[in-house]
Amino acid sequence: MSVRIGILYVVATPIGNLLDLSPRAQQTLASVERVAAEDTRHSGALLRHFGIHTPLVSVHEHNERDRCAGLVGELLAGQSLALVSDAGTPLISDPGYHLVRAAQAAGIEVVAVPGPSSLIAALSVSGLPTDRFVFEGFLPARAAARRARLSELAAETRTLVLFESSHRIAESLADLAETFGPAREAAIARELTKRYESVRRAGLGALAAHFAASEEERRGEFVVLVQGAEAPDAGAGADAGAERVLRLLLAELPLGRAVALAAKITGARRNVLYARALELSGDGASGA
Repeated sequence: MSVRIGILYVVATPIGNLLDLSPRAQQTLASVERVAAEDTRHSGALLRHFGIHTPLVSVHEHNERDRCAGLVGELLAGQSLALVSDAGTPLISDPGYHLVRAAQAAGIEVVAVPGPSSLIAALSVSGLPTDRFVFEGFLPARAAARRARLSELAAETRTLVLFESSHRIAESLADLAETFGPAREAAIARELTKRYESVRRAGLGALAAHFAASEEERRGEFVVLVQGAEAPDAGAGADAGAERVLRLLLAELPLGRAVALAAKITGARRNVLYARALELSGDGASGA
């Protein structure tokens, strides 16, 4: 008699308010053989709150690859497993990707038990366009790498969604204002679903100044949402003078830095210059 293969459930858990754990999630966590948790102490407290006594096993960024083979073996032997992160939906800037991939490669069914997500919650109350957006997760921690990445995103026309920590929120907002311009509209969602939840909307320059001045509001977890750049007009491009400056800078500097300087020197729109810089780089014409 063949053994029925277990199921890997990817279970969303509260990002702050325990009432957001759905009845289906509670039922799933109580019915599986084990819960794979990013932090067993944190998830253990959540399970105890709901009277759930399922055994836990740790699966975090440092041990996930090593755990995969054993957990897949348990699933193949017929045991079902629930994967949870510390808060929100697993795999969204959290561990779980390698386990899900390994389970799928072994022919194991992977089932989502959807629920809280700070990404979606922040979008829904941001007041920014939500029909098209791009999620970037956490920006690089080092200033130079962060600014370089933001330069690459400057011409993005979709709403940009980022995660940021309390330690870097002020610096990241300052870099966003410098790279995207202080007038670009943005929203900062802080401590969503928790006691001190707040959503602040303004231009990037005003937001950067506010969080630089307020140590209290720099505490917590943040979702940063930035309105996309204006799409360049189909027939509009950089004028001859701006393009000449851009070509000279591209010959000496990385693309993002060249675009930023060309925009400051000429007053041309950054997104237009960025699009042209990509064309020039692709043509190998930057040194012409």
